[in-house]
Amino acid sequence: MKILSTEPSHEEHLSTSQRLLHLLKTRGPQQAAEAGKVLGMTAEAARQQFNKLAAEGLVAAFSKSRGVGRPSQFWQLTAEGQKQFPDTHPELTVQLLEIVRETFGEQGIDLLIEKREKKTREFYRHELAALGGLTERVARLAEIRSAEGYMAEYEVLDDGSLLLIENHCPICAAATVCQGFCRAEQAIFSEVLHADVVRVEHILSQARRCAYRVQPWRE
Repeated sequence: MKILSTEPSHEEHLSTSQRLLHLLKTRGPQQAAEAGKVLGMTAEAARQQFNKLAAEGLVAAFSKSRGVGRPSQFWQLTAEGQKQFPDTHPELTVQLLEIVRETFGEQGIDLLIEKREKKTREFYRHELAALGGLTERVARLAEIRSAEGYMAEYEVLDDGSLLLIENHCPICAAATVCQGFCRAEQAIFSEVLHADVVRVEHILSQARRCAYRVQPWRE
């Protein structure tokens, strides 16, 4: 399985602690040795950084058994650590959606989603129009979504299908009160990629990330 990140240049400008937080956000719980290897430092140096982040309440350690022997120590983001990757003006967004719903009913919400969907579809179509292969289109879509705050990347799976991954949702608050946003995005992905797109992980279902399995349209 090949993992392809879309944010290497961004990480170069982050501090060590920020890079560790980013690693936990994009890869899930990590051992100090694993994290150190990824970031080019010793396991002990990574462990010291994790301890500093734990003292700030941003990460927490837990033990997990890996078969025979002593349980291994892993590090994961706390709720406070998750806040380092914030939603986009969540309180204001939710308030505005509630006002639209109260004033215009569900029809108003549907119209709002429809207008946003139209603009998004047009932009993505324009950006992907000249690209031929499915992998190329997914790669470009991941770049666009990263620029929009979704910390997106993609994987080429062993069976040749693709996995579009979004490690963060900058509109999570809006999607929580109105899940039509999520349904609209999945439909747009399928249309602009010219492929079958199925959501296999969902942040709103308590998953760590959103992930979409992408395969060519079946004849």
